Amino acid sequence: MQERKTSVEIGKYYEDVAAQFLIDKGYTILKRNYRKKYEGEIDIICQRDDNIVFVEVKYRKSVRYGFPREFITYKKQNRIITVSKYYMMEEYNYDAVYTYDVIEICNDNINHIENAFFGG
Repeated sequence: MQERKTSVEIGKYYEDVAAQFLIDKGYTILKRNYRKKYEGEIDIICQRDDNIVFVEVKYRKSVRYGFPREFITYKKQNRIITVSKYYMMEEYNYDAVYTYDVIEICNDNINHIENAFFGG
């Protein structure tokens, strides 16, 4: 009998898939699961050329209830933006260009949405 995986295990697996996808596209992974205690977490922080990219990974078994990207609410975007500013302050003192991407995975298809949302 096959053991069921927890949502945390499933999430980690698909974050690993997304990280490898980014590496294959020429990105360098800087951090994974960067967390600020009360503000939230960023799944993957990576770099390509001089651009820092904050990546949210979303997985769904199917699109029956919507595409994975549709589950990244405005509130979630704001949390990612807030946490990214902490990272930039700590690591780069804001001296780098940075963007927000989404990697959605559904039915073993990977869709990389560059500049998925903007922070200010």
